[in-house]
Amino acid sequence: METQKPSISPLRQRMVDDMRMRKFCDKTQTHYLRAVRQFAKYLGRSPDTAAIEDFRNYQLHLVDTGISPVSLNAAISGLKFFCEVTLDRPELMAKMQPVRVPRTLPVVLSREEVARLIAAASNLKHQTALSVAYGAGLRAGEVIALKVGDIDSQRMTLRVECGKGQKDRYAMLSPVLLERLRLWWKVARAQGKMLDGGWLFPGLNPVEPLSARQLNRAIKEATQAAGLDKRVSMHTLRHSFATHLLEQKVDIRVIQVLLGHKRLDTTALYTQVATDILREVVSPLETLHPT
Repeated sequence: METQKPSISPLRQRMVDDMRMRKFCDKTQTHYLRAVRQFAKYLGRSPDTAAIEDFRNYQLHLVDTGISPVSLNAAISGLKFFCEVTLDRPELMAKMQPVRVPRTLPVVLSREEVARLIAAASNLKHQTALSVAYGAGLRAGEVIALKVGDIDSQRMTLRVECGKGQKDRYAMLSPVLLERLRLWWKVARAQGKMLDGGWLFPGLNPVEPLSARQLNRAIKEATQAAGLDKRVSMHTLRHSFATHLLEQKVDIRVIQVLLGHKRLDTTALYTQVATDILREVVSPLETLHPT
């Protein structure tokens, strides 16, 4: 007996098709659909029947629930697409306004802390994945999406396909990182965990890559095992990579390219946490002559 798939409303299907036409990634589609679904739940009826004031009142409702600025803007983005593209009624968003997101300084580890963190990972696969995140400045999603063929030992680069913004780029591949990758490749191949041309960091099923959730769990466990009292995530390794390069006097425009940042001011944030650079600055107080 065949199991029937849950039915999907024509309105939802149209929005899905609108996003597919624009080749939105699966994550974006999921977030946008969730935003519309939650609005419909608040409204108590089909979202295509909403008026301008309904959207305004919904934003007030979200603010009153204590939603973060990032989550609020994400909800607005999903509803904006729904109104402007799927409904072809952009005027519905006239009273919904995105809010300013406070810019907080990222958590950065010292070089010694990074070494302790990587060494504390529970197995070679996780140690190597964390080494890639720090050694090449990759995002968690970029690390797990790597395939064996993305390693170019001749040009000493890592090919990053469809990074943030659906953009490809090349990341740096240092000699130390290459040796760690070769060791992991040999061990994984000997254990039958890595397929020809397959994922560089396969999951329990080699056909599937390691999931972001598994990688995040691994770094949380490594943080605890290393005795670090900072709030560490996979992105902390990327922040540390950029900050340490800046402290090594690497040109900020080169760091921008390595990170895949669209705007230089995004990369410039790391000048505020590069403590080695700050320590080199001579305070004007030091130049005062005693009176």
